[in-house]
Amino acid sequence: MPHTEAPGTEAAPKTRLRWWTELPLIVLVYACYSAGRLLVRGDVSDAVDHGLALLDIEKALHLNAEHPLNRLFTSEPWIGVPADFWYASLHYLVTPAVLIWIFRSRAVRYRAARTWLMTSTFIGLIGFTLLPTCPPRLLDASHGFVDTMAQYSSYGWWGGEASAPRGMGGMTNQYAAMPSLHVGWALWCGVMLWRYGGTRVTKVAAVVYPLVTTIVVMGTANHYFLDAVAGAAVMGAGLLLTPFVLRTADRVRTRLVARFATAATASTPAPDGAGSPIVSGGCQTSAGERFPRQREQRFGPGAEPDPAPSDAGDETPAPAR
Repeated sequence: MPHTEAPGTEAAPKTRLRWWTELPLIVLVYACYSAGRLLVRGDVSDAVDHGLALLDIEKALHLNAEHPLNRLFTSEPWIGVPADFWYASLHYLVTPAVLIWIFRSRAVRYRAARTWLMTSTFIGLIGFTLLPTCPPRLLDASHGFVDTMAQYSSYGWWGGEASAPRGMGGMTNQYAAMPSLHVGWALWCGVMLWRYGGTRVTKVAAVVYPLVTTIVVMGTANHYFLDAVAGAAVMGAGLLLTPFVLRTADRVRTRLVARFATAATASTPAPDGAGSPIVSGGCQTSAGERFPRQREQRFGPGAEPDPAPSDAGDETPAPAR
């Protein structure tokens, strides 16, 4: 069976990408994501209502896996503490590591992979804006959830507010639960490892990493199961939009390059003599024709060459030798 490329991952870069141009771009996109996630807080009552609605949907569909996982993580520190470290750190470490690995070893695939990740991230930001959602850990205790990161905060750098370092909980949007980009980014990493890893270890990691991340986000009471599903859906939408984003970026780049080239040409001074006026008044001379005065001054007395038929402009026959 022939190997086929997934949409949006087959385009080779027209120009070689450089790390010093890629790094600021990635930092800018992540800064926009973080700032947008922080600024779009939404109404708390709406966020709580959305969280409870997700719980009702899951119960109706018999998909409520959060409660048993949360009870397990809460009662077993040897599971809960590593899960908290997993949730608080790995998406900051694994995702950039996979991105750098693709940049260094699969440069032809990098641009499409990076565009897929960034496009999906912006779609997730739209989800945070339109649907602020209270995570399970922030619901009333009567709903049966325990915030494991608050319970095990003495083991890590985080405090009682999400995975932010102690004292910085106010700088995060704790109601940005839908979709789960922890799961979305983990799924992206899994696809990259599966497609381009080439070894059994990378294949296993491609399956284990997103699967364990999905279990962790539910067991720590940071996300609902439907948040994880939405995270996967966001990555799917980003994959479908990647070819369009790449084509649009190419068109914009081409127009900008052409505009700057035109501006540079217009601002370049003309070489000496290029702008001199035409003194012939529009009159033209035939090829090889000389003005009489030029003909007389070109050669000194007695130095005229033998006239050839082509030199005799008046059709006078050449003198006999």
